[in-house]
Amino acid sequence: MKREKVLVTGGAGYIGSVLTKHLVEKGYRVTCLDNLVSGPQSLMHLISRPNFDFIFGDVRNEGTLKKLVPKYDIIIPLAGVVGMPQCQKNPVDAVMINRNAILNIEKLRNSSQMILFPNTNSGYGTTTGESYCTEETPLNPISLYGKTKCEAEKALLESDKQAICFRLATTFGISPKMRTDLLVNHFVYQAVSNGYLVVFEKDFKRNFIHVQDIAECFGYGIEQYDTMKGKAYNLGIDSANVSKQELVEKIKNYIPNLDITYKELGSDIDKRNYIVSNERLRKAGFEAKVTIEEGIQELIKGYSLMFAKEVFRQ
Repeated sequence: MKREKVLVTGGAGYIGSVLTKHLVEKGYRVTCLDNLVSGPQSLMHLISRPNFDFIFGDVRNEGTLKKLVPKYDIIIPLAGVVGMPQCQKNPVDAVMINRNAILNIEKLRNSSQMILFPNTNSGYGTTTGESYCTEETPLNPISLYGKTKCEAEKALLESDKQAICFRLATTFGISPKMRTDLLVNHFVYQAVSNGYLVVFEKDFKRNFIHVQDIAECFGYGIEQYDTMKGKAYNLGIDSANVSKQELVEKIKNYIPNLDITYKELGSDIDKRNYIVSNERLRKAGFEAKVTIEEGIQELIKGYSLMFAKEVFRQ
């Protein structure tokens, strides 16, 4: 059976390293394009796979994209300046990578090439947290991160070439390129390393998704591309529309001695207070499987291995 050639930009990152491994194991011929800003370690376990290849490069280089894009059947552009703080710190890079590189890829690809794009559901902006955001809910991104991602999604969905766009919930879980700044990952890290959490805006809600489920969903999107293309899909766990307070109480179930303090000493510039419906994706045939509770237990075990000396010195 012929397996398509896949180009994953940013494949060495938090989501990319998990997705690349998933697609390689599915038998796809996967090439990762990355500038290795965080190092090569997250891809080293794939070096022996004959259907994996790596190209050192940067999506900001139009010449690199012009050379590579036409060669692949499937393009998954994960390279990005991720999150509000990093985009504020590097606004020019945020625009060039999160939006302009996607527009260049779209210009260079033909209609027979698949593209599956990761947006963020923080693009829904400020809401009450009481009514579900669906894919028909108007996007109202507040941060530069949300704006650049939503502008890229708009261009892809309005293109005659068509695309699949996944609006990702806040991600959690262990990855070869670990991030401890994501909310669940951060709360669990602080809980096991310090034994206490200080939480602001405790009633603000978000939706969540495990990084392995993201990889599974992108794989499913490739397989079902013809029936799913041309639309955006919220990608999260239906049971994981929870507040910060509900999240830390779940963590406390596994770390009983955790000391929790709620204070109004900060605010989320993104004002992320929303619940999200994942019904469209479920009707398309995909449903996330990994629960927050399973993710919390995984993170506790993962941190015990990754940061044993620092986190568990007691």
